[in-house]
Amino acid sequence: MKDKFSKVEQGIVSNAERVADRVEKDLGMYRKSVFERFPFLMIGLSTFGLVSVLYSFEKFIDSIPFLADRPVYILLLGLAAMTLTGTIYKRLQ
Repeated sequence: MKDKFSKVEQGIVSNAERVADRVEKDLGMYRKSVFERFPFLMIGLSTFGLVSVLYSFEKFIDSIPFLADRPVYILLLGLAAMTLTGTIYKRLQ
């Protein structure tokens, strides 16, 4: 009885893996074709997203009176953030 369930389980898992592989293959081809067909649209949307995030960071920092009046502290906080992330990155490798 246990072997029967094991075989059924293996069949279901293998079918699910085949379906997932097929979907990934089909969507991968479509995704590549969209990027290849509309490169300027994709570059434009990506650039807009990056600029929007940076602009929102600027507006957020300007809304904090302590930081808006002291650009040196913004620079020091930015350097500290880069140092911290670099240290974390180095330790995780």
